[in-house]
Amino acid sequence: MTGKPKPIQFYFDFISPFGYFASLRIDELARRYGREVEWTSMLVGVSVLKVMGLPPIVDLPLKGPYVINDALRYARQYRVPFHRGIAQPASRPLNAGRAFAWARQVDSVRAKRLAGRVFDSYFVRCLDISEDRVLRRCLEECELSWPAFESARAQGQAADLLRCNVDDSLRCGVFGSPFFIVDGESFFGVEKLSVVEDWLATGGW
Repeated sequence: MTGKPKPIQFYFDFISPFGYFASLRIDELARRYGREVEWTSMLVGVSVLKVMGLPPIVDLPLKGPYVINDALRYARQYRVPFHRGIAQPASRPLNAGRAFAWARQVDSVRAKRLAGRVFDSYFVRCLDISEDRVLRRCLEECELSWPAFESARAQGQAADLLRCNVDDSLRCGVFGSPFFIVDGESFFGVEKLSVVEDWLATGGW
C-alpha cells in the first residue's frame, strides 16, 4: 500500500520578492495534487553572501537590473499587489524570520498566515519588517501572542529556531528564495512552479 506522499518543502526569505510571489501560489498548487506544504524561513544573506561568497543579486551588474524588472513584470502579469519601490532600503529579515520560526512551533497554520502578513507589510504596505511595531501587528492579526514571542526572543529560543532552519536549508542545498524540494528533487525560483506542477501531475521523471 502506498503511503502518504511527503510534504513539499518551501524555503523563503521575507525580503525576497520572488519568495513573496511563490507564497501566494504554492499551497493552492499543492492542494490540487493532495500534497501539504511545509514552510521554512531562511536567510539568503547567509546562503548567498556567506556560503557562496556572492553579493546580493540586485547589486550584480547586468543581472541586478534584469531581476528588478522581472519582479515588476511578474507582478503585472499575475496582478499581484507589489508597491515596494526599488530605491527603498531593504529591511533586515532577522526578526521576521525568528518570529515565523517561533510561530511555526506554536501553530503551523497561523504561522503561514503570519508569513502572509509579513510579506504584505513589506511588499504591499512598504513597512520596515525589522521594527517591533510592525511585527507585533502581524502577530496579533494572526492571533499569536506578542508577549510570548518577546519572551522566546529574550531567552534566545526564537534565534535558535531560525538558526536551525537556516542550517537545515543549507544541508538541503538551498541557495535562494523561493526554493522547493519535492520528493527529494530541488527546484529554485518562482518560475519553476510550472515544473513542480508537472512533477506532481506525472509522478516525476
